[in-house]
Amino acid sequence: MSQREILLGARGLKKSYAPAGVREESGGRQRLAVDGVDLEVRGGDTLAIVGESGCGKTTLARMLLRLLEPDAGEINFNGRDLLKLGGGELRRVRREMQMIFQDPFASLNPRMRVGEIVAEPLAIHEKALPNEERTTRAAAMLRRVGLDESALARYPHEFSGGQRQRIGIARALILRPKLVVADEPVSALDVSVGAQVLLLLQELQSEFGLTYLFISHSLPVVAQIATRIAVMRRGKLVEVGPAEQVLREPREQYTKELLAAVPAV
Repeated sequence: MSQREILLGARGLKKSYAPAGVREESGGRQRLAVDGVDLEVRGGDTLAIVGESGCGKTTLARMLLRLLEPDAGEINFNGRDLLKLGGGELRRVRREMQMIFQDPFASLNPRMRVGEIVAEPLAIHEKALPNEERTTRAAAMLRRVGLDESALARYPHEFSGGQRQRIGIARALILRPKLVVADEPVSALDVSVGAQVLLLLQELQSEFGLTYLFISHSLPVVAQIATRIAVMRRGKLVEVGPAEQVLREPREQYTKELLAAVPAV
């Protein structure tokens, strides 16, 4: 697949939830978290989905990875109908789609050493790989994200938030995926630490030929990394376009309001 071909495509994606305190089987009114979303992500791009908290960004991201099943719609990944895959086929495709989570404290198992955490995807997807080779690959990936080999034997609580997010990035990249979904990856970090993590993500994208789906509520963050931006409001994409166009000449009133709400520096 060339860098510019469509790697991930979705049509008509919908997902409803029962409101808090209402059982789904009770027949009460459902809340549409994602309402008829169409999108395309081309190889090598960084598509940022931006919008206020609760607009459906994370639900959409999890559906695109099939961590959540949509109520309706289609998802194609690298030319394959993702919703028709099951068992071993889905597992093989899953290794090409990885996720970096928002909370670097909650996303790492506190009972596992860092070497085990980073090598865990290899243990799942490359069972025949000797333990020594897993450790060697984990050490190499940790070095690439800025942590030395001593990190292998330590536990997550021994690291800062920024270092933990680097561990999460190493875990996501150990299988050399084609697509990485980053769900608010710097929102829990200080601004300066977050900027370093964004720079690292850009370097890794160039080095490994990665495609990013980047979820954020912050337009200043998105401006640093996105090649394309999709603005989400109440479960719908209201504006999609090249990052520079959306940030400088937004068409939709909602996008203009988001930009106006960014504090002047």
